Amino acid sequence: MVSSIMRGKIVSINISEKKGVRKKPVDEVVLRTEYGIEGDAHASSEWHRQVSLLAQESIEKMIKMGLNVKAGDFAENITTEGIDLVSMPVGTRMSIGDGVEVEVSQIGKECHTRCAIYYQAGDCVMPKEGIFVRVLKGGKVKKGDNIEMRSEK
Repeated sequence: MVSSIMRGKIVSINISEKKGVRKKPVDEVVLRTEYGIEGDAHASSEWHRQVSLLAQESIEKMIKMGLNVKAGDFAENITTEGIDLVSMPVGTRMSIGDGVEVEVSQIGKECHTRCAIYYQAGDCVMPKEGIFVRVLKGGKVKKGDNIEMRSEK
């Protein structure tokens, strides 16, 4: 069995006090075990979508379509760079920063209502390219932290 490592980094961390709105960037957050990000509306021990991630590369696709969008506009908590998020199967574990551990719990999501991005562009990347994780081991995470994933082949 061969182990491969994929590395990327956090380019933005985004939170909001209410669901259904664009998130605002912050420099650092605390991820609580089996809960999510302290102070974010989506954090909950009641479900598996505790933290959302979207790649900066996905946001770039929307910018190329002519949209004026940035990290957090898709309501993602963590914007990454350098990792192909949607290629990770559910159950993949990642380490973030100094010891935080998360596990992929869902790839993509169903949008029950069309967001402002969808109406502007006729499409949105979050339902297809965003992923969700559960927090297995909490701690502080900050912009610029590394993300590492190991996969067994």
